[in-house]
Amino acid sequence: MSDNRKESPKKEKEAALEQEGNKEPISEGSPQPPETPEPQEGDTQEIIVVNEHTKELDLNHGRIGKIENLENLQRLEKLYLRWNLIKKIEGLSTLHTLVELELYDNQITVMENLEYLVNLELLDLSFNRITEIACLDNLTKLNKLYLSSNKISEIKNINHLKKLEMLELGDNRIREIKNLDGLVSLRQLYLGKNKITKIQGLETLTELSILVLQSNRIKKMENLDPLVNLDQLYLSENGISEIENLEMLSNLQTLDLAQNRLTTINNLTHMIELEELWLNDNQISEWTAVERLAPNTKLITIYLERNPVATDPAYRRKLKLIIPSLHQIDATLCR
Repeated sequence: MSDNRKESPKKEKEAALEQEGNKEPISEGSPQPPETPEPQEGDTQEIIVVNEHTKELDLNHGRIGKIENLENLQRLEKLYLRWNLIKKIEGLSTLHTLVELELYDNQITVMENLEYLVNLELLDLSFNRITEIACLDNLTKLNKLYLSSNKISEIKNINHLKKLEMLELGDNRIREIKNLDGLVSLRQLYLGKNKITKIQGLETLTELSILVLQSNRIKKMENLDPLVNLDQLYLSENGISEIENLEMLSNLQTLDLAQNRLTTINNLTHMIELEELWLNDNQISEWTAVERLAPNTKLITIYLERNPVATDPAYRRKLKLIIPSLHQIDATLCR
């Protein structure tokens, strides 16, 4: 089964953000699906299983309205039910061997009846109508949890998931980063398109390599010191006015601060591993600010378009002189 989120970390990064068209098309989690119409009477299909020994069952786009008739699948490991008309999680209590369960883009409102899936490693409930994270107490083997594009307002009931490496909560209604202390194995955290006002609650997430917080209400870069293994940080579309408090992030390779309120560039000279820097749609007007990037000798991509400095007729030539390592300026490759 094809799923771009199961590819390399670079691919996962590129599937992790939703950015404007002036950069490579990047979207957080999975692409926005079309609105699923309400099923009419007699419009849904029944699940019919032919091979009871199957280990993988793909029922995507099946107009299925109810999870049923799976009791005899004692060897089933992967169950895919994307893009259906399911309103309730049920009929799974006998599937103890299940490792992956995908219910992306259905009409589910409650997380329930998951307690018997003790071997589950991947759970995808993105693009549903869920308001509360629940029923994960027994899912201690969970490695990836996708809950993007729901109606969740609070992070809770996941602190016990010690093996969780990937948490996707983008495009919800979350206002505060909290209750993540126990996720000591977490490597990727996606919280873009929420209502978060402050970077906090990340102190114990020392294994984190990707942090996505774009399209929130953050005004200050802070509380990032413990994240010494971070190599990708996305903070575009916030209200940040100063680049600061990045002293401990010397391993950072990608930094996205596009569409903020920056007027200068500073505090990046120690980032010797930095390869991609996105600063487009800010208010940077002085070339002296850009010259501070000269020590970043591994920088290969920079976005500065729609800043005052980008109106200079010699914009691209000056950038290349300041940063000879550049391979790409904005959306155009260097010659």
